[in-house]
Amino acid sequence: MRKFFTAVVVIPLGLIFIIFAVANRHWVTVSFDPFNSVTPTVAVTLPLFVVIIASAILGVIAGGMATWFKQGRWRRAARQHEADARHIRAELADLRAAASRDDAQRRPAAAQLGFYVPNGRDKQSATL
Repeated sequence: MRKFFTAVVVIPLGLIFIIFAVANRHWVTVSFDPFNSVTPTVAVTLPLFVVIIASAILGVIAGGMATWFKQGRWRRAARQHEADARHIRAELADLRAAASRDDAQRRPAAAQLGFYVPNGRDKQSATL
């Protein structure tokens, strides 16, 4: 399955990135100085494809972080429900153990039961 995924998705995506990089290899200056556009104080000169791909990567990271923080209450609720379920399972196991101990104490001894039923009579109510 992994080889199929590589062949169908990763290889064509890599080819698209290579073609994009070759087509957009012109140098651009990215300025971080909003007041002086002629001679900016903070500026970086990079190939255009690096700027575009870096912007896309930063956008994906920012979107992932926003989604992560937005879904925080659902993860918190899931943890709370899991803790409740764990507590209830433990309580149920304790109750079952207590019920089996009580049931064992209430059962009459095997000698008192008779052959078929507890009161010493068979199915036709004949005394044994």
